[in-house]
Amino acid sequence: MTTNIACTQPGCTGTIMDGYCDVCGSPAPAGAVSPSAVAGAPDVIAPDEPDPISSPSTVSRASNRLASTPLGSARAQAAGSKLTRRLGTSSTRLRGARLGAGLTHVPTIPPIDASKAILANPMVPEDRRNCPSCGNPVGRGRDGQPGRTEGFCPKCRNPFSFSPKLKDGDLVGGQYLVRGCLAHGGFGWIYMAQDQNVSNRWVVLKGLLNSEDPDAVAAAIAEQQFLARVEHPLIVEIYNFVTHEGAGYIVMEYVGGTSLKTLLKQRMAANNNQYDALPIDQAIAYLLEILPAFSYLHDLGLVYCDFKPDNIIQVGDAVKLIDLGGVRRIDDMDSAIYGTVGFQGPEVAEVGPSIASDIYTLGRTLCVLAMEFRGYQSRYVTSLPPVGEVPLFQKYDSVYRLLLKACAKDPADRFQTADEFRVQLLGVLREVVADKQGTKAAQHSASSLLFGTPGDKSLGLGDAAAPWQRLPSLIADDSDKMSGWLKTVSVPDPAKRLELLVDAPEPSPQILLEIAETSLEVGPERYDMVDTAVADLLAADPWEWRAVWMAGLVALARGDARAAQSAFNAVYGQVPGELAPKLALAISCELSSEFDVAEGLYQTCARTDANYIAPSAFGLASIRTHRGDLDGALGALDLVPRTSGAYVRARRQRAGLLAGSGRGLDALAQAMDSIESLTIDPVDRANLAASVFRSALDEVRQSGPQEGLRIDGREATEPALRDGLEATYRQLADQAQSRPERIALVDLANEVRGWTLR
Repeated sequence: MTTNIACTQPGCTGTIMDGYCDVCGSPAPAGAVSPSAVAGAPDVIAPDEPDPISSPSTVSRASNRLASTPLGSARAQAAGSKLTRRLGTSSTRLRGARLGAGLTHVPTIPPIDASKAILANPMVPEDRRNCPSCGNPVGRGRDGQPGRTEGFCPKCRNPFSFSPKLKDGDLVGGQYLVRGCLAHGGFGWIYMAQDQNVSNRWVVLKGLLNSEDPDAVAAAIAEQQFLARVEHPLIVEIYNFVTHEGAGYIVMEYVGGTSLKTLLKQRMAANNNQYDALPIDQAIAYLLEILPAFSYLHDLGLVYCDFKPDNIIQVGDAVKLIDLGGVRRIDDMDSAIYGTVGFQGPEVAEVGPSIASDIYTLGRTLCVLAMEFRGYQSRYVTSLPPVGEVPLFQKYDSVYRLLLKACAKDPADRFQTADEFRVQLLGVLREVVADKQGTKAAQHSASSLLFGTPGDKSLGLGDAAAPWQRLPSLIADDSDKMSGWLKTVSVPDPAKRLELLVDAPEPSPQILLEIAETSLEVGPERYDMVDTAVADLLAADPWEWRAVWMAGLVALARGDARAAQSAFNAVYGQVPGELAPKLALAISCELSSEFDVAEGLYQTCARTDANYIAPSAFGLASIRTHRGDLDGALGALDLVPRTSGAYVRARRQRAGLLAGSGRGLDALAQAMDSIESLTIDPVDRANLAASVFRSALDEVRQSGPQEGLRIDGREATEPALRDGLEATYRQLADQAQSRPERIALVDLANEVRGWTLR
């Protein structure tokens, strides 16, 4: 069999085919050649394997023996053209952008040549000169004289220096030839150098420690050696650790891109020095792309500590996490902790950094990227501004809920892993993109890791489904210790299944959830068991939102819309990227007459995922009918696509609304047109037709006929409508379930029958 070569681009799952990735379009790495790229090289099939494709019959039908229209070089040669190959539109379209998760577009940023990144006149502005020991302002000018770049802090008496320690031509570690300064950071100047041992490649030198004590330098380098083992395509690579004249330096990969902090500054400069936040979808795209790097670090037992817009760089359509100076082991209780005011979690000073504190920095970074976050380092240093002050929060409630959880003051209330955060972030991005595109109904659907599809446990019930049955079910947690045993419980009868679940070997969280769900299916006599399961789950884990979901379902089943609303609102806050709690909250709000909130949630669901169109459309139609907005109700029902299993129901409901609208003959004709091509119950269709013909007959008697207009194939005149109504009554009589009913329908048919002289 052929050997596939995996694409080396970060996060890409593609394979190198014909020299390029079949997913992202990136070229193959140097020296890598896919089998299909070798001219004339057929796929190799082992001698003892039957060839699943080639056979005498298939060879004779091979398409390569057919004539083909000249294209490409063949066509150019035939025309005598000497044009070179141009990049076609299809090639451009097939090269997928890395950033944006395939949902949105993030403009690419060209790489910066290393030689052009060197500062011509490296100087730290006076307003950014602070003592590295106590933070007191130092090196400031007085009486028109510039401030000193070196000296002693007047407050703590420790030395400070803002002068570069290395200059062009210095050889560090016997290997790295310094070429100049790149930037100034918390450890002093960062330098550009060329590696004399590796083809003069560009590297970055960053100071580790500035000390005259060789032992202290050696200890610092030894402490940071674990960074050299960090290897991830989204994280800047650490090449080496060296010393030079008493100072230690990290030697890092040069990433010739633009930091998001610089990008924000550029946008502000282009906007007349007014803050110009990134579009929310682009800001989310950056975090989505960098989060796997955090997952990798956390899996290694490391925390990044000091994430902010400065530390993510975009090159082309890729990003990298830079500046690993603050990275430390999660269990390290002694090393210095690095953080930035406004980004660092409020608990770090007392309990140290953690995965949850990294999540906090990610959430705060998203805030700074996506909105003008005034006071984030002062008034709102540990909180978010109120919704009323932030247009972004007012427009995208899911974004607010996401940030509220990511930036919760208590670390236990935040997302607990980078993967958990990323899944919800992706869901929020889908909603944002759907809203920006302005579509009324989604064209695609996306599977959830936590929920099934709406009504997946009550298929076929249609209008008979209770509100709680129209919601998605929870997807079972396969990591639960009783998941294997649960797979043996496949009894279809809910009462018998409940008996087995109650006798389970151990009441794990998934067992309790199954008990709650099955008790709901059994009926009101077992609702108390739902309450018990919910209480047990929350007693073991107060953050178990799935228990609150079950509490919402049983509240709906009992008809307590307010309690259901409260429960589903809490679930929404825990998984803000999921549509299931939004649909549940919409249903609850509709039942409790919170129509405005319900309508907004239904619209979000319908726009975002095709699986949610039908339940949302019926909810919207109900709300708008209650409001007296017939056109709005009809528009909602029109959202249901032909491919949906609820299409017939939507068209039937649409016909019913038109039939009872009192809008005249045109509306009555549209009512019957709505179900013209549908296969529906004959009695239901006949009852609708009878209602339409009666209304049409009354309208014609009052306002006169409308020749040329046809209602269910009958002209809008009194004789034709009488004939249609009579035929419909006789059809219903044939389907009557009792003799009295049949006689009554025949009498109605005779009564409406037109008089003749025969």
